[in-house]
Amino acid sequence: VQLQASGGGLVQAGGSLRLSCAASGRTFNLDAMGWFRQAPGKEREFVAAISWRAGSTCYKNSVKDRFTISRDNAKNTLYLQMNSLKPEDTAVYYCAADLKVGSLCSGSRYDYWGQGTLVTVSS
Repeated sequence: VQLQASGGGLVQAGGSLRLSCAASGRTFNLDAMGWFRQAPGKEREFVAAISWRAGSTCYKNSVKDRFTISRDNAKNTLYLQMNSLKPEDTAVYYCAADLKVGSLCSGSRYDYWGQGTLVTVSS
């Protein structure tokens, strides 16, 4: 599975961005996809995940009232709508995919990763 993330950029605090992640390859076997982020000097952290078939979702607590993960199965594309952005949301955002059945909220299950897209939120 190949993943191509896009949509990052510079936005002021309180603004919005939508990230996209196009998947190709063995997409018919997808079980879940997720978004992670890595801020400067910090470890990569789980942000949100979605079950590819059922559409169930899971979120990091600090984003669940502001971010929405969704997918378009026909286009094999994952999205992350980010609203009310804060400076602490600044990070490189990565999309990830897993073909195995597993816990939706597990951050360690993913085998395939995109290249990352930078989101910068200014105060």
